[in-house]
Amino acid sequence: MQQPHYTEAELVAALKRYDNVAYQYLYLNYRSAIYNNILQIIPATETANDVLQDVFVQVWKNIEKYDTSKGRLFTWLLKLTRNMAINQTRIKNFKVHSQNEDITNYVTSIENKNPDETAVHHIGLRQQVHKLRAEYKDVVELAYFQGFKQDEIAQLLQLPLGTVKTRLRNAIIELRKELV
Repeated sequence: MQQPHYTEAELVAALKRYDNVAYQYLYLNYRSAIYNNILQIIPATETANDVLQDVFVQVWKNIEKYDTSKGRLFTWLLKLTRNMAINQTRIKNFKVHSQNEDITNYVTSIENKNPDETAVHHIGLRQQVHKLRAEYKDVVELAYFQGFKQDEIAQLLQLPLGTVKTRLRNAIIELRKELV
């Protein structure tokens, strides 16, 4: 059976109808990017696989909350993924387990990566971020690559929260200009 092809609007509509074929399509076409995003936060493959599964379960349960006017489906998926991965790192058992984990888990997770999987460093996003003005680069690096919340960034950089939000928004606008 040939896999159907969806436009983003068709895919979202099918997902909101809980169409199993659309979910299979979503999983097959987005899992690599989502998994790589998880691995940047959680390098332990077993835990990363659990988070990957949880992400797709949450998509199934919460697809009605996705609003097309607020951004693209992939952006929503990455935000959901990032939040779930960060939440996993905050769990007490994860912290204890990761302190006692063998280094071989980290080595094999690097060796097992498929070279044609999409990752932030493979598509050059990090390099584009580092071309931004220093104040933009700092907030993007802290927010998207290191997982800090906006209020934490404001405290860390000793800036008003509104300034952090404005810089993030302006940085994203600049990145869009460069990448599109």
